[in-house]
Amino acid sequence: MTTPPTDLKATLLKLEARVHDLEVTARETGQNLDAAIHPLRAEVERLRTAPVPAANAPMTRWERVQLARAPGRPTAHDYTERLVTDFTELHGDRNFADDHALIGGPGRWQGRPVMLLMQQKGRDTKSRVRRRFGMSNPEGYRKAMRLMDLADKFGLPVVCLIDTPGAYPGIEAEERGQAWAIAESIQRMVRLRVPAVCAVIGEGGSGGALAIGVGNRVLIQENAWYSVISPESCAAILWRDSAQAPKAAEALKLTAPDLLELGIVEEVIPEPVGGAHLDLDAAAAALGEAVGRHLDELGKLNEQELKAQRAARFRALGAFTES
Repeated sequence: MTTPPTDLKATLLKLEARVHDLEVTARETGQNLDAAIHPLRAEVERLRTAPVPAANAPMTRWERVQLARAPGRPTAHDYTERLVTDFTELHGDRNFADDHALIGGPGRWQGRPVMLLMQQKGRDTKSRVRRRFGMSNPEGYRKAMRLMDLADKFGLPVVCLIDTPGAYPGIEAEERGQAWAIAESIQRMVRLRVPAVCAVIGEGGSGGALAIGVGNRVLIQENAWYSVISPESCAAILWRDSAQAPKAAEALKLTAPDLLELGIVEEVIPEPVGGAHLDLDAAAAALGEAVGRHLDELGKLNEQELKAQRAARFRALGAFTES
């Protein structure tokens, strides 16, 4: 599957407009939006110089990354509007502030009572800036831990929808203990006494994703990606050039088929032809069925079995030898 030239031009125009809007917002508000602007600039340059793809050519890993970022790709809110009823958003970490990039609260996933944790990017430039493109500050992860405590208290299975380029890299986040908050969230999730199902619905970047990704089952949509680092950041470190992101994406093996083969995820959730953004209802139906099925299976395990299975799952990741 490849992008036709007319769609390529439309995507380029949308990206250029988004960069412009972000630059204007940064100037008017004084907010540092470099973390959001730089990857978009790199993608604009890549599209300007990209050769026209051959018809019926297989998708590259970088093309799948672009589908995960496609304009109009469903957000967590888009899915929950179709799959969740009786949702009550709970705010704040009871320490510093409310984080708008990570939202959550109790609701019913297709009728099942659950505790939802969701990374929300926003739907337009204004909401994306407000939610920092799904990149949480430390208070977001501390809010997540508060909701995990409530899930344990009331026996609610946890459902996490992951969609973030990574944790917010701003100075204020570091000042408030970003790395520590992520580590604590991972530790807290390992100890959950209830089932936890995590689904990567777009981007799954680094510790920002893993902080709410320690589930008994980890699922991923067909055109989502999940990695220790974004392709742009990897390229900037290895080759000092973020334009080498396509090369980095190939090396990282960050796509859904790669992750299933490596045992990082349990299931790849199929998307409509062309990507989830082309048929939101069909994408939501597939996501709802997969998450519900895994919740049913995990509901047969007791507290000790759930904790043991979750710990064993993550200990088994990777390959190593002892000397």
